[in-house]
Amino acid sequence: MEQAKSSAKWKTELLDWLKSFALIGGLTAFIYVFVMAPYVVQGRSMESTLHDRERVIVNKAIYYLKEPKPGDIVIIHPDASGDNWIKRVIAVAGDTVEAKNDQVYINGQPLSEEYLTNNKLQASAAGVVLTEDFAPITIPEGSVFVMGDNRNNSMDSRVIGPVKLDHVVGRAEAVYWPLTDIRLPK
Repeated sequence: MEQAKSSAKWKTELLDWLKSFALIGGLTAFIYVFVMAPYVVQGRSMESTLHDRERVIVNKAIYYLKEPKPGDIVIIHPDASGDNWIKRVIAVAGDTVEAKNDQVYINGQPLSEEYLTNNKLQASAAGVVLTEDFAPITIPEGSVFVMGDNRNNSMDSRVIGPVKLDHVVGRAEAVYWPLTDIRLPK
């Protein structure tokens, strides 16, 4: 009798643990798929804002509530390759974007890009322009125009065209690795 109670208690406790692990696993999967996820920066296209191998937290839920805005640093899924890229939103639907004489223009107005100060100085010292000229492009509805901050080393909307909103995975919220450089990317 005592052995039967002990066996039943053990089974109940095991079942409780399994339910707890299933709940934790399900909650973790939900958060990872729909809310937040880690991302490893691969390459130098966002230097000097983000560096190769840094890790960022990506807010996947933000764009369920609103659309990306210029200046947002986003993770995009540009094609069927399965790769994710990290870029900066430069223009949104309805905007006309162009570059001439190393200056980006949105709707005919020069875009202020303080985050490029170091990159422009380095390009100038090397005798090159940071942003090559490109003809005006009007961004269609449901799309954004993205560029890397390291313009001479970035595959972005200048090559692949505007990115559809359903290919925007989320917004980079914080750098969490390396621990010595935790920060909010700007």
